[in-house]
Amino acid sequence: MTGVPTLIAMAGVALSLLSLGYVAYAAWRLYRFKNVPPRPGTEALPPMTILKPICGLETALYENLRSFCEQDYPDCQIVFGVRETSDPAVDVVRRLIREYPRRDLQLVVDDRLTGSNYKVSNLANMYHAARHDILVIADSDMRVERHYLRALAAEFADRRVGAVTCLYRGVPAAGLASRLSAMAINEWFLPSVLVALRFRKLDFCFGSTMAVRREALAAAGGFASLASLLADDHMLGKRISRAGYRVVLSPYVVDNIIAEPDLGSALGRELRWARTILSLEPAGYALSAITYAVPVTLLCAAIDVRAGILQTLAWCLVAAAAGLRVLMHFVARWRLHIREPAAPWLAPLRDLLGFLIWAAGFLGRDVSWRGRRFSIDKGGQLLSQQGV
Repeated sequence: MTGVPTLIAMAGVALSLLSLGYVAYAAWRLYRFKNVPPRPGTEALPPMTILKPICGLETALYENLRSFCEQDYPDCQIVFGVRETSDPAVDVVRRLIREYPRRDLQLVVDDRLTGSNYKVSNLANMYHAARHDILVIADSDMRVERHYLRALAAEFADRRVGAVTCLYRGVPAAGLASRLSAMAINEWFLPSVLVALRFRKLDFCFGSTMAVRREALAAAGGFASLASLLADDHMLGKRISRAGYRVVLSPYVVDNIIAEPDLGSALGRELRWARTILSLEPAGYALSAITYAVPVTLLCAAIDVRAGILQTLAWCLVAAAAGLRVLMHFVARWRLHIREPAAPWLAPLRDLLGFLIWAAGFLGRDVSWRGRRFSIDKGGQLLSQQGV
């Protein structure tokens, strides 16, 4: 066999094998991941303040917020923040305040803007109500168990730790769109983080949980320095790490309750994530194409080579890619304790959708976030198209 098409086909086979190797290793990393709850009574329990920025009446908002009120923790303050009294989430917060009179719960309503990121502006407004030196920030679509704060406290026993963050698993509320979004988290995002952390130190945070020492937050520039960034969670960890503190990953996995109304909404959210990553780590984003084994092997199989041996091998690799994605589906179900019925036939489709979103990430810098349009510059700065 000679000629350019054959050489291209051979390169495609090599790339496919690399992609298959990645997915196999990611499945192994997920298989080895352990979510171990802390042992009660063995760790110090420093006072903590939970900051909950809220915007609008999300699906299951009451249940999500209530899970933080149910913490088995001796000294915990919770500050809820909204921009306007007309926000329907205010009624949910007031209901919780009535239902938990013995809890230290407080509502802050403040529409001051520090930057184009409304969530971080909300946090900056809430900050002055926080009484404790360890601040726990978690998005409003997260849900936790009673030992969540104890798991975080165990990591702060080391004074060098400035921030603790958590991985999260997707829990679909209802519908195919939510199911596909949850699969993207459980079968692509979470394993990819575990692979990355095998080869690099953790120096970023996730919005599922950003638990920080007040002194570390100040050393990182405070909330004001993040107020015009889209990836505020990522950059907070970066700046805390640069300030000389450790950022650590708790073994606790938070539930991300996903309620996408339709596929367009789900894909739009993933496109925002994709373009955010591209703006922060363009080289890593480009290389992440190999994580999509099904489309990579399909592209290899599409190469027209007259001699059939390479094409036969390519189609065998396509089948292997689909099989590995199905394997990842079941490993995620087992390791992350996913209760929804298995849907292995969706795993290859989910891989194809992920690749299409990856490709679309290169086609612009615009994103939509909570009904507002932005452009993202190369440093992850949010440039509002509607004014702040």
